[in-house]
Amino acid sequence: MSRVKDKVALVTGGRRGLGEASAVMLAREGAKVAITDRKEDGAEIVLNKIKSAGGEAVFIQQDVSKEEDWKNVIQQVEKQFGRLDILVNNAGVGAGKNIEELTLEDWRWVMSVNLDGVFLGTKYAIESMKTSGGGSIINMSSIEGMVGDRRLPAYDASKGGVRILTKSAALHCAKAGYNIRVNSLHPGFIDTPMVAGFVKAQGDASAAREELVRLHPIGHLGEPDDVAYAVVYLASDESKFVTGSEMVVDGGFTAQ
Repeated sequence: MSRVKDKVALVTGGRRGLGEASAVMLAREGAKVAITDRKEDGAEIVLNKIKSAGGEAVFIQQDVSKEEDWKNVIQQVEKQFGRLDILVNNAGVGAGKNIEELTLEDWRWVMSVNLDGVFLGTKYAIESMKTSGGGSIINMSSIEGMVGDRRLPAYDASKGGVRILTKSAALHCAKAGYNIRVNSLHPGFIDTPMVAGFVKAQGDASAAREELVRLHPIGHLGEPDDVAYAVVYLASDESKFVTGSEMVVDGGFTAQ
């Protein structure tokens, strides 16, 4: 259990869902972990999971859409652990409205978290990592950043933006010789509270869930650990030749 031994990881949106699974697995593989979230409730459960297994972790409250929060979080991580090696830009939101229903307020809210937050995180992580020997930035996009969904125009646009922003940042870091890799991760529908909320909003939750399952040729929704395994790979030196890439974990969704 040492694939990221002694590395320092920061996971946004880390108190539940994909963020929780990623933080717990990174800690299990030897990383010291800082988890952040806008809300604090539930964070203690994640910290206890990590600490009871012998890991080291802290929680820092953060709104990823705010630049000052990012400056503060990076500073706290460096103060607590000495440096930053891994950033998982996981925090995200969605608005389940089609293009006619979506308001400009909805649009700006989704963009502020999903795209502004990833931009700020990537920017300030590079600033930190380039002074300490390099690192790995993992930006959580989605299959919705590769294909469209009539119900999620703002989410789709934000995740598509994450996909291309990642490539631009990866090229910059590679050409600058920073030894910083930047990759995007594209999950299908994963059995998380966020997806549960999306299903519930469709009306007939049971029918909506079955419809989602049918979209994945493998025959079931993904589990948070399916994505966390990919996070650990991209965070570790096993992926030292991987940058500017898209890792798809979607049960065959985008193969159709």
